[in-house]
Amino acid sequence: MLRESRLARLVLGLFFIALIGYALYEARGILKGPDISVPTATVLATEPFTHIRGKAERITELRLNGKQISVTEAGEFDEPFLLAEGSNYLVLEAKDARGRTATQTLHIVYRPPATDGAVE
Repeated sequence: MLRESRLARLVLGLFFIALIGYALYEARGILKGPDISVPTATVLATEPFTHIRGKAERITELRLNGKQISVTEAGEFDEPFLLAEGSNYLVLEAKDARGRTATQTLHIVYRPPATDGAVE
């Protein structure tokens, strides 16, 4: 009888530990908040038209410089952007269902190709 009682306690203990572990695993999105993955290095561009690509996780909306952009079910985005000559600072802002935000700033320097000044 004592042996069965110990075994029952052990099985119940392991069950509750597994249950708590699973609950924490499922709650990680709620606990962690939104996340944006894009290249963060300064980029030098020679073409005025570019695409801003990346992945956003655990979000309800994503904005690029204040404009809402579309995201696939997998969280991937690919937004076309027209660069101004010189430095361009692009701000990505993600928001989750709880109102928490994450931001990522990209710095893209656009330098048009040099012309030789020849007139046709």
